[in-house]
Amino acid sequence: MVRKEMPYSLFHSRFPEVAERETRTITVIDPSHFNVPPAHYSFLEMFCDEPGCDCRRVFFSVVSSLQNDIKAVIAWGWEEQGFYVKWMGDNDPHVIKDLMGPVLNLASPQSNLAPALLKLFQGVLLKDNAYIERVKRHYVMFRETVDNKSKKKVPRKMGRKKKKKA
Repeated sequence: MVRKEMPYSLFHSRFPEVAERETRTITVIDPSHFNVPPAHYSFLEMFCDEPGCDCRRVFFSVVSSLQNDIKAVIAWGWEEQGFYVKWMGDNDPHVIKDLMGPVLNLASPQSNLAPALLKLFQGVLLKDNAYIERVKRHYVMFRETVDNKSKKKVPRKMGRKKKKKA
């Protein structure tokens, strides 16, 4: 079975002002707690830009201020297991667990810091309910631009002309 990869785009590409204000950055001063070097770690949100998709997932590209490059890509879905079973049409527990996350995205390059950054994400960001609600709001905003844009590209069917009988 050939799997089509889902396209993801940065939230910043559609809402730069909002992303500038609301992108979460964690400053690590003491490396001993999460085992990552002292730096600023920005969690850049990416959402699916496939028209009609409602996966309710986000990918975070985690960028370090030390080298200004991506150190990890974390995938996370905020819905319950039943949502992903229905959405995916598959009840394989491994597939569903990966959809729900949080997990390091297997299709993305990961640095040696990626496992520790996943723990940082779990230990800080996922414990912040206001942040979780913000991510969900960003998802809705992003999806509205994708789905409204796709509707403009698809011509509406105006109805069929009846064939005249000869």
